[in-house]
Amino acid sequence: MPRVHQGEGRHDHPERYGALYLSRVPESAVAERIQRFRGRTLSDADLRLVGGAQYALAIFNDSALTQLVDLDDPMELVSRRLRPSMIATRERRVTQRIAMRIFEEGLLGLGWWSTLEATWPNVTLFAERASPFLTLSNTPELLSVHHPVVRTAAQSIGVMLA
Repeated sequence: MPRVHQGEGRHDHPERYGALYLSRVPESAVAERIQRFRGRTLSDADLRLVGGAQYALAIFNDSALTQLVDLDDPMELVSRRLRPSMIATRERRVTQRIAMRIFEEGLLGLGWWSTLEATWPNVTLFAERASPFLTLSNTPELLSVHHPVVRTAAQSIGVMLA
């Protein structure tokens, strides 16, 4: 999501940093994008942006990202006096406040679990700090309703495919 359109997201603070939302599981990244189609039918047209650009799945090498806070680690939660419910809440002022504290520590970002499926680890990076440490590992794969990751993500969250 471009920084100019941020502000309502889980860890957004566009006046201080751009939030780059990633996942360590491809199905999670796709599920986040298509979740608004729960109970409805997703078509290839829904996987395109205005102007015709198509969504794609890109894999990044993140091995150089060493300064991430793992909010799925119970010891990390205890040391920060956080509860799991504070991490997974839909109350954006709570999650944004947590992200801001981590940003102010000078770190690159934070890991957390998907609220769509707790076994899917997601990562929020502070874009300006973390982007130099990311390298693209593949040619991005265009998404369609026939792509296996789209099919698995859709089935996992109750989205029907055209």
